[in-house]
Amino acid sequence: MGRPAASRADLPGAGRLREGGSMRIDSASEFVQAAVAAVVFFCWLALAAVFLFKARGRRPETERRVPASIAGIVLQGFGFACSWGPQRRTFGPFTPGPPALGLILAGLAASLAVGSTWLTLLAVRVLGREWSFQARLVEGHRLVTEGPYGLVRHPIYTGMLGMLLATNLAVGHWIALAPGLVLFAAGTFIRVRSEEKLLRAAFGQRFEEYARRVPAVIPGLR
Repeated sequence: MGRPAASRADLPGAGRLREGGSMRIDSASEFVQAAVAAVVFFCWLALAAVFLFKARGRRPETERRVPASIAGIVLQGFGFACSWGPQRRTFGPFTPGPPALGLILAGLAASLAVGSTWLTLLAVRVLGREWSFQARLVEGHRLVTEGPYGLVRHPIYTGMLGMLLATNLAVGHWIALAPGLVLFAAGTFIRVRSEEKLLRAAFGQRFEEYARRVPAVIPGLR
C-alpha cells in the first residue's frame, strides 16, 4: 500500500500559518479594544467638562435640600470605581471566548458610551437651572417632564448606568461588573428617593401623576 496522503495540518509551514493568522486576529482585536477604550475615555471627559462647568456657574438660590443624597453620590462613586478598578489584560477582551464575541462586546461598549453621553448631556441641558449634584429645590423650581424626562424621570442616572456598563465592557474586569451594579443601584435608589421627596412636597398631585406615567430610571420598568 502506498503512503497515506499528508493532511493539510501536516504540511510544512502549516503551524506557522496558523500562528500568523492567530497573531493577526489578536492584533486586530487589540486595536478595536484600544479604540473603544479611547471612545469611552473621551465620553467621560465630555461629561466631566459639562458637569464641572455647570457646577462652577452661577446657581439660583436654594430653598431646600436633602443631605442624605450625598450618601447616594458616594455609593454611585464606589460603583464606578469597581468599573475602573480591577483591570484585565491591557486591551484584552472583556471575557474569554471567540474573537467575534469580543468584537460584539466592544461595539456594544462604544455604542453605550456614545448613547449614554448624548442622553446625559441632553438631560442636563433640558433640566437647566434645576440641575445639581445634590438633591435640592431652587427658587422658582420647575417640574421638568419634557424631552428625555418624558422617557424616564431620571435620565441622567439612566445615562450614568450606561456609562458604568460601557466602562466595564471597555476596560474593566468581568468580576467587577456585579458589585459595581449593586453599589450604583443602591446609590441611585437613595438619590431618587431624596429628589422625589422634594418634588412630591413641592408639586403634590402633579408629580404623583407624572410618576405613575413615567418610569424612574429604566425605560419600560416601573
